[in-house]
Parts: sequence; C-alpha cells; structure tokens
Amino acid sequence: MTPAEASQLELDDIQHILLTRTPAMTGRYEFLSFDNPAGARAWLSELIPVVESAATAPVTVDSTRRWVTLAFTWNGLRALGVSDVSLATFPDAFREGMAARADILGDTGMSHPDNWVGGLAGDDLHAIAILFARDDGEHARATGVHDELVARCDGVRRLSFLDLNATPPFNYAHDHFGFRDRLSQPVIEGSGEEPTPGSGAPLKPGEFILGYPDENGPVANLPQPDVLSRNGSYMAYRRLQEHVSLFRGYIRDNAHSPEAEELLAAKFMGRWRSGAPLVLAPEQDDPDLGADPMRNNNFNYKEMDPHGYACPLGSHARRLNPRDTAHYVNRRRMIRRGATYGPALPEGAPNDGVERGIAAFIICADLVRQFEFAQNVWINDRTFHELGNEHDPICGTQDGTMDFAIPKRPIRKILKGLPAFTTLKGGAYFFVPGINAMRYLAGLN
Repeated sequence: MTPAEASQLELDDIQHILLTRTPAMTGRYEFLSFDNPAGARAWLSELIPVVESAATAPVTVDSTRRWVTLAFTWNGLRALGVSDVSLATFPDAFREGMAARADILGDTGMSHPDNWVGGLAGDDLHAIAILFARDDGEHARATGVHDELVARCDGVRRLSFLDLNATPPFNYAHDHFGFRDRLSQPVIEGSGEEPTPGSGAPLKPGEFILGYPDENGPVANLPQPDVLSRNGSYMAYRRLQEHVSLFRGYIRDNAHSPEAEELLAAKFMGRWRSGAPLVLAPEQDDPDLGADPMRNNNFNYKEMDPHGYACPLGSHARRLNPRDTAHYVNRRRMIRRGATYGPALPEGAPNDGVERGIAAFIICADLVRQFEFAQNVWINDRTFHELGNEHDPICGTQDGTMDFAIPKRPIRKILKGLPAFTTLKGGAYFFVPGINAMRYLAGLN
C-alpha cells in the first residue's frame, strides 16, 4: 500500500460525528450499562444499520431528521465480550477512565467526580447513544424507538440521559453565556473540506482517526485487533454547567457601562458574543465579521497581538488555540462536537436554580497528547504564557484565588478572586468504533 493509499479516508467505515456536523436542533445523550453481554450485542446489532457513516451523512442531510452515534467506555468493551488480551492494548488513559484522572484534569472541588451526576463516574457506565434530531417531533420519535429497544434487550439498562436543545433567543451555535460557538475547528486532510482563512492547513487523518498516519508519520501500537481500532477515535465527554446569573452579575459589577460589560465579557472569551475576534475588532463588536467564516479566523497572535492588548493572553479562546504562539500546536488540535442543554435564562432574570450548560465531546486520536495536555497545560497551568496566577477564566478550575489580567497601557487591569463560571457535572472517556468494528463487537461470543 502506498502512502497515499494509506492516508485515504474510508468514509463508509467512519462514524459521521468524526467528520460531519449535522443540522440537529435537539437530541438526547443516553448513558447505558450492560449486565448481559448477549443482550448488549443484540442492542448493538439493531442499532448498527441506523448509524450514519461519514460517507452517507452529508448526502442525506436534507432528508434525514436524526443522526445516531455509538461509543463505548473501556468497561463497556469488556462488557461486550472483548478479550483481556485485546483490552490490554488500549492506552492507559482510556482504560483508567476520566474520573480516575481527575487530578491531572483539574477536576477538583465541586467539579470532582464525587459530585458528578447521572452515574458517569461509575464503572458501570458502558456506552453512550448520541441521538441528534432535526426537531422536537423527531426527537420524541427517536428516543421512543430507543426506549423500546433497550426494554427488549436483556441486561441493557439506562443509567441516565441528557436532553439537548437550541438556546433561544440565540440558536444552536451559541452557548448560554450568549457567545457564538463552533468557530474554529481543524480540517482533516482528505475529508473534502477546505480550511477557512487562518484556520491552518489540513491535518493528517491520524491526528483524529486511528489507522492513518498522523503529523509525525505512521502510527504504531494501535489497539488490537486491527478491525477493532481501524477508523475509530477517542472522545472525551464534558458536561459543563454554566452559571449564567453569576457570570452576568460579575461582568456588571466590574464594568461601568453596558458597553464596558460587553468588552469585559469579550476579554474573558477572546471573542465578542457575535464571534468577532478581539484581535480584529479590539474596541467594539462587529457582528458581520463574527458571522463571516472567511474572516472570523483569519488572524494570528505572534505578529498581530503579541502582548495581548486586544485579546488577553489568558483568555479562553487564546488558551484553547494558542495558534502561532505555541510549539507543536498541530499535535494538540482537537475536534469539538456537542450542544447546549437546559432552558435559556432570560436577560435580567435572577438565578432560577435550573441547570443549563454545554455538553461537549472532544475528539482526538491520543487522549493524553491532545485532550489531557490541553486541559492540564493550556486550561489549568497558572503560568501559561508566564501569567503567574491564572487559569482559563471560562472553563478552568477556579477556587476564588485565581486572577485574570487584562493588558492595557499604561497600567494593566487585574481582576482578583475569579469565581467559577462553570462546573463540571460529569465526564467520561469513550471509544468511537468504525462501522466494521461495531459489526465485530456485535459478533463476539
């Protein structure tokens, strides 16, 4: 096989979520446990035909109203009947699971696994069924069909579920803080997608999908057998509650006008709520810029804003994608999928006690090199960019002792004692098998 052939994506064997963002407006995450291997394999066998591949999902996007993705924890693979020999070939981080690596990830305090909901910290979390839907009617139909399937498969039980929704008065591309999301994603070489200006060149498939060369060349030591790992990937799930009332109150208390409030919010994020980057719009929002994919990523930091006068060095966007200011940045890139959950909190309304937030998946081929590095170093390293005492202001670990510096001439502004605007309510490491790998799993004895 030539290098070109080895790099050619087998789209019909790759689950669509790795390459395609669907126009889903609602959906549900179903978290499952398997008490009976035969029942689990029966459940999987019935779902395989409705799991869209990367080859079919884009073609049917106008007619399809639901999209199904399946993924499994290491304990889930064992519950399906994968042999101990094969299980031992998976990387340590995946085998241990996210909850066991809380110290590495900075999941402490209220974000510690002891406080997670939905059974996500337990060893009996075995699988997730991601049921994205185009509208509420299809959401009800698809979840009803899945409920019936679970009921008739012996030993398959639902630990919990999370319903998803768009976030009015915004849309599916905004979080509950009001920021436009889904703006900067890497492009996989051979996917047919072209990167927008400033997004970087397409990356080798092996950075995200197992069985292909990555940026350093051929990848060795993949999980065995090959049929199980080929065209699969790893997925870190993070359910982040957004404390909207707290965020709004903090911004209001630390700014002197509505315009200053918007600018301070943008300084935390690194972009205006419209998505316009501070590097290109440092003084006031530019919604047209934020909505233009040919312009809203076309910037760098090293030449255009080296000292962070426009976009603070510790802002969320700058930490999660340092662009040209970080070494080996192409080896740290990740694909992000997910949606909001919970009702929107009306502007000006007090805290209503209802949970709302983002339930996201971070897709990568190496959990340690990509996701855990970003979480440990980019998000929670207090000396990131030599800042001294900062974590990511949006999703970093905050215990009331961290600062946030806003560079400014002649004197920078430092906000002290930053509160936690988000709390991790649950997480897990999943393996997303290829279509053939799922058939292999369903046929185990």
